[in-house]
Amino acid sequence: MPEDQTTDNWYDPEATTFGDRLTGAREAAGLGQAELARRIGVKIKTLRAWENDQSEPRANRLSTLCGLLNVSLVWLLTGEAVGQTPTPVADEDGALLEEVESLRREALSLTERLGLLETRLRTRLAGSA
Repeated sequence: MPEDQTTDNWYDPEATTFGDRLTGAREAAGLGQAELARRIGVKIKTLRAWENDQSEPRANRLSTLCGLLNVSLVWLLTGEAVGQTPTPVADEDGALLEEVESLRREALSLTERLGLLETRLRTRLAGSA
């Protein structure tokens, strides 16, 4: 990093891309590509494609990325939002974030199962009416 740049101002919203911000936030969080890919449940080549601006994550992955990287969604997508630059995460905080993410995935899975059961029940009720 050039001497005139600091970790508090490592990006320019006008010049950076989504991939640049994702890479910078990942590095600021002290995570390698393999670790972040594992934590969000994607292949490393998928994460690399995001960082190289060859593809973009779906909305649910964006939310997960923001939580793990400690950045806002607006900042990650646009580079704008005062005070939302990534900050390094202490090891114990990283463990807590990982547990939160695990619970979020579990809640999403339960929500999907509940939706399927509700659909089946509504279909049965409609058939018996």
